[in-house]
Amino acid sequence: MAKAPKKSAAAKAAPILQNGKVRSSGRNRKALQPRSRAAPYSAIPPRRTKNLDRRTREYLTPAEVEKLLQASGKIGRHGARDRTLFLLAYRHGLRVSELVTMRWEQIDLKAGLVHVSRLKNGLASTHPIRGPELRALRELRRDYPESPYLFVTERGGPMTPATARKLIARAGELAKLPFPIHPHMLRHSAGYKLANEGHDTRSIQQYLGHRNITHTVRYTELSSDRFKGFWKD
Repeated sequence: MAKAPKKSAAAKAAPILQNGKVRSSGRNRKALQPRSRAAPYSAIPPRRTKNLDRRTREYLTPAEVEKLLQASGKIGRHGARDRTLFLLAYRHGLRVSELVTMRWEQIDLKAGLVHVSRLKNGLASTHPIRGPELRALRELRRDYPESPYLFVTERGGPMTPATARKLIARAGELAKLPFPIHPHMLRHSAGYKLANEGHDTRSIQQYLGHRNITHTVRYTELSSDRFKGFWKD
């Protein structure tokens, strides 16, 4: 019986036509199929909850800050460090990134001064350090004598912004504050307190490092002192 002639290499490579179109091989059919629109990677992530839905204001009152400082000693084994972290953030209106990157070379314990380096193109300034801060900083220096940074982890490295956020959020829960908090609220709390005490807007602007005074006006707008003479019962 005669054997069928073998196909040449050119014949094997030639495309197979079906209804005038090139028929795809089995291995490529799956790849040519349209992808499902309901694929997991195409799912839209949930929207971030707005701050207004979480809390009615973005600052703490002095009484709430005091509760937060008292709760700082209950977070973990580094109560003195955490209290100093909260205290400096509040008294000097520090952003979380400015806070965790602070170095001892910015602190003058003898003169009672701290050089505040601002981010976001803010204005740097030198602030006085008062008694409670001086005592807390001296204790912190004794506890971590080798680190160039003020706030360090157990491994000796600088604290990260994420760690600071977790510590402050946890302290807010322990202090039983009426809403969840974040580090930037301490900066707003400083501006609110200074405005309520009657300090002029320009001084608050320089203290918080604002280049544009419109960012400072929000604190004077919140001050209730403007309305003290409205009702005289």
